[in-house]
Amino acid sequence: MTNRVLFGLDTFADVPAGMTNPEAIRAVVEEGVRADQVGVDIFAIGEHHRTEFVGESPEMMLAAIAARTERITLATAVTVLSTDDPVRVYQRFATLDGISNGRAEVVLGRGSFTDSFPLFGYDLADYDELFEEKFDLLAKLLPGDPVTWSGKLRSSLDGVDVFPKTADGLRAWVGVGGSPDSVVRSVRYRIPMILAIIGGNPMRFEPYVDLYRRAQDQLGVTEPMPLGVHSPGHIAESDEEAIAQYWPGFRELRTTIGRERGWPAPRYEEYLAEVKSGSLYVGSPDTVAAKMAKTIRGLGADRFSLVYQASQPGLGMQNVELYGTQVIPRVRELLALGEAGAA
Repeated sequence: MTNRVLFGLDTFADVPAGMTNPEAIRAVVEEGVRADQVGVDIFAIGEHHRTEFVGESPEMMLAAIAARTERITLATAVTVLSTDDPVRVYQRFATLDGISNGRAEVVLGRGSFTDSFPLFGYDLADYDELFEEKFDLLAKLLPGDPVTWSGKLRSSLDGVDVFPKTADGLRAWVGVGGSPDSVVRSVRYRIPMILAIIGGNPMRFEPYVDLYRRAQDQLGVTEPMPLGVHSPGHIAESDEEAIAQYWPGFRELRTTIGRERGWPAPRYEEYLAEVKSGSLYVGSPDTVAAKMAKTIRGLGADRFSLVYQASQPGLGMQNVELYGTQVIPRVRELLALGEAGAA
């Protein structure tokens, strides 16, 4: 863990009840602008291609936010690289980097849904190979130098110079859901890892963090690579209010996904257990801050991003306000107290 932990807000660009798609898009832009004003370090939008979300083109919304902000890092959570073209991904984010004066980051992943495969004409039988090839190519593009590359599923490049250029190369992270191979790949390519911890006790990811550190030692990484954590949550003035506000949207989305994947509908008792001791950061600012500080210390994280949900109008902005003005300062206090106690 570095001396200064960074705090992010991630959104999948939910469509709140009663809102049109254009209204939901504009709401996300306003939330991103406000996040910059209240001291959030990173604002990230996840790519999805479903009726529940409007995050189909995150870079467009991030560019709108970039034009109205000055300091916040703008990222994705994640860019579904398997069904995109690495050259175009590089070009879009290099453009965003120029608009934002060096504040763009691309977070790469496979995505939690497979909707983009049929939409863009890709075969799920190539699921693993698509990501591995495209990850390899994008990693070569990040520094901004001419690229020579060949693979099986895409045409080769021979000394191709890709534009636009960035000032210092394009920053990237890789989202990891718990695959040891993905952890090692992150280190092998020197692209830092964000752990997507969406259920269960976060400390169950300690073996992956240990593997991340050991792989760096064994692969000759001279400067420790940072570690990020991404988990869902919701903040309100009190624990009771937060639990009541978050449950309807949580239940609806999990039920919808469950029908598609053969899962049972979530039970309220299970939800409460996840809030109490799992990876749902739901509660008052003090409750959420205490739980975040515990995870950050326990895993040695350098970056924590809360994935907020906006099932009703106004809930997204509520999360942004409370996270920036109350949660982040409180977590910093708790981490400083922990360091002082250890010393």
